[in-house]
Amino acid sequence: MSISTPPVGIADIGVTGLGVMGSNLARNLARNGFKVAVHNRSEGRTQNLMENHGSEGEFYPAASMEDFVASLSKPRVAIIMVKAGAATDAVIEQLAELMDEGDIIVDCGNSLFADTRRREENIRARGLHYVGSGVSGGEEGALWGPSIMPGGTKESYDRLGPMFEKISAKAEDGAPCCTHVGPDGAGHFVKMVHNGIEYADMQLIAEAYDLMRKSLGWDANTIGDVFTEWNKTELNSYLIEITAEVLHHTDAKTGKALVDVILDQAAQKGTGAWTVQNSAAFGVPATGIAEATFARSLSGDVEERAAAQETLPGFEENFIIPDPQAFVEDIRLALYASKMVAYSQGFELIRKGSKEFDWNIDLGAMARIWRAGCIIRAQFLNRITEAYERNADLPLLLADSYFVEEISAAIPAWRRIVAFASQTGVPIPAFASSLSYYDGVRAEQLPANLIQGQRDFFGAHTYHRIDGGEGVFHTRWAEEGRPEEQWS
Repeated sequence: MSISTPPVGIADIGVTGLGVMGSNLARNLARNGFKVAVHNRSEGRTQNLMENHGSEGEFYPAASMEDFVASLSKPRVAIIMVKAGAATDAVIEQLAELMDEGDIIVDCGNSLFADTRRREENIRARGLHYVGSGVSGGEEGALWGPSIMPGGTKESYDRLGPMFEKISAKAEDGAPCCTHVGPDGAGHFVKMVHNGIEYADMQLIAEAYDLMRKSLGWDANTIGDVFTEWNKTELNSYLIEITAEVLHHTDAKTGKALVDVILDQAAQKGTGAWTVQNSAAFGVPATGIAEATFARSLSGDVEERAAAQETLPGFEENFIIPDPQAFVEDIRLALYASKMVAYSQGFELIRKGSKEFDWNIDLGAMARIWRAGCIIRAQFLNRITEAYERNADLPLLLADSYFVEEISAAIPAWRRIVAFASQTGVPIPAFASSLSYYDGVRAEQLPANLIQGQRDFFGAHTYHRIDGGEGVFHTRWAEEGRPEEQWS
């Protein structure tokens, strides 16, 4: 089919970049009654969308960017769904040159929030609005209702928000899983942290599976049954649900469990690493997220793993597990406790980022919009929302009364699992680091005093004293017997 020039000013919203995510988002908008302009650099994708899904709603295909922009009603709203980085910058520039004051450019890709802040400042100076919006839910979510995290100006949300709220997923109480997150890069920052939590959640689930597989010798189908049952408990979530499905799936070619023929090398697209980097920059010990990210890196270190398997001893102890069901319950509780830590660390990073950039992000609202549509949707997100409703300035999610009670009940099982895995040689980096974080954050005193002494010794970095006093102190370590001197 040939693409004709669409009418001027007819579409409510437009989508340029018709890969799977862009195409599904355009279809979602059209099926919800919006007039949608669609465009792709290569016309084949536009034609494919129209031929296969053109009957789903009111689409206006455009062969050129000029026709695409002209078809949008003012103030124009154009969504970009292209590869993050240089490709996004190129499309932004194309759009900006064709748009008028007050028009809105929306990046719904996984862009780094720092890039979004830079782009927003540049576009604002040109009289336009720029919205960096996180979209979670994958291909299915984009089509049927994702969780949407738009940043940008309040004015841009007044125009864009009603459309996004209509196409977003709806929680059990009917609330849309979309809200205005905050200015400039706030939306993409929150989506970055969402993905970091997702990394931790997936790694924790994988470690639970690995413990059952290696310690009990259970097959994938049996472990899948366990996850099915776990999804009826506090662990109820999308990731637990799909884990059961993955473990129950049979490979058509071999007849084996599909998980047993999948290579154990996990990929990543960068958002996990971004979360770890920014956790370090903001001084947030997101240990569960970090270990989950590093675990993926380790899985791909093929040469290193091969060398280690040939040479490194394990000295594992062999244990007979007298009560497999009790052992599995311990794993469940350890998973739940570690999951709480991962979410607590993620929300702490959002809190620090919000403070750093003066975004004023509502943490309870972030939990609310993650209750449906997104990858980390889970039953206990309602509890997180309630925690921030009780105290919007909660310094630590784990310190909320609900989470204190829940994690307290899980601690004995958590410690047993971490000890067992250490003794038997089953790697559990996310379980173990989460427990260490828990013990660290609640410790009355940490050994950082010794580290400060070491730093002062070799670098004169100074220290504070527990008995008070103004200023900082330095000890003349190299001159025996010399007293301390106080530095202001």
